[in-house]
Amino acid sequence: MHVIIPVAGYGTRLRPHTYTKPKPLLQVAGNTVLGHILDMLEGVGVNEVTFIVGYLGEQVREYVARSYPTLKVNYVDQVERKGQAHAIYLAREYVHEPVLILFADTISNAGLADLSSSTYDGVIYTKQVEDPRRFGVVTTDEAHVIQRFVEKPEEWVSDQAVIGVYYVKDYDMLFRAIERLMEENIQTKGEFFLADALQLMVQEGARLEARTVEVWEDCGTPEALLQTNRYMLEHSGAATIASEGENSVIIPPVYIAANVRISNSVIGPFVSLAEGCEVRDAILRDTIADSDAIIEDTMLSESLIGHGAVVRGRYRKLNVGDSSEVDFQ
Repeated sequence: MHVIIPVAGYGTRLRPHTYTKPKPLLQVAGNTVLGHILDMLEGVGVNEVTFIVGYLGEQVREYVARSYPTLKVNYVDQVERKGQAHAIYLAREYVHEPVLILFADTISNAGLADLSSSTYDGVIYTKQVEDPRRFGVVTTDEAHVIQRFVEKPEEWVSDQAVIGVYYVKDYDMLFRAIERLMEENIQTKGEFFLADALQLMVQEGARLEARTVEVWEDCGTPEALLQTNRYMLEHSGAATIASEGENSVIIPPVYIAANVRISNSVIGPFVSLAEGCEVRDAILRDTIADSDAIIEDTMLSESLIGHGAVVRGRYRKLNVGDSSEVDFQ
């Protein structure tokens, strides 16, 4: 199958980190968000991946080339931001087989291994949510065949939210539906949404199965990123520690990468420290620090620390972008 991953968004809800790094490359539980998503594809039978890139897209290219050198990939620039469906349509010239679409701001436990044997025209993954107004939702019949897609409903339609994982066998039908969407200017809140294109497919007779997932973790805001970090660390087993601390206490679950230097500190629970971090005389819990961050003489909780940032001083809750320096001394 062919995989399409849109990664062109600005990630404005994750400022200041996304001023210097695309959202899919932010750290969570010992990997990037994109890395977790690409790892889901192992054993699925993927022939090629097309990334829809835009803002800071060169970083995505460099990351994939470095971390997934055997993956067959290509890139399409989304110059105009017209919505999800428009982004997917840009990949049409590369797609010649059933397509799997993955949005790179959520992590789930969607089972993908048996997709090629599905008897449906496609599989759409969903999860029950408390507030469906924030999402695209579906209604289904008793056989779990989707009857209707509605993007961000103002009134009650369903609590089955689409999680951003879509498998479509008839890729030509999908691209025709997106073409019609744009030709007839069918928009929701000023954008061309994939849900509206899929609704056109349903109206034309496509049988799309709704499969529910147990785990769907968002990575779109600082609070959500920290929650995803907590969940993934807690459910990945014991602490992952590639570096040892000097005169320090490590409280699982944590992720500590190679070449991290820790001294006179308490780390955990729910802490992720990327390569090259330095932590001295500090207490950290519920915190993600990107590579080469320096944290000393402080206590941090519910904090995001960017690449190469320096934090010193009294107890605080921080959201510090790349190459920043915070000194409370």
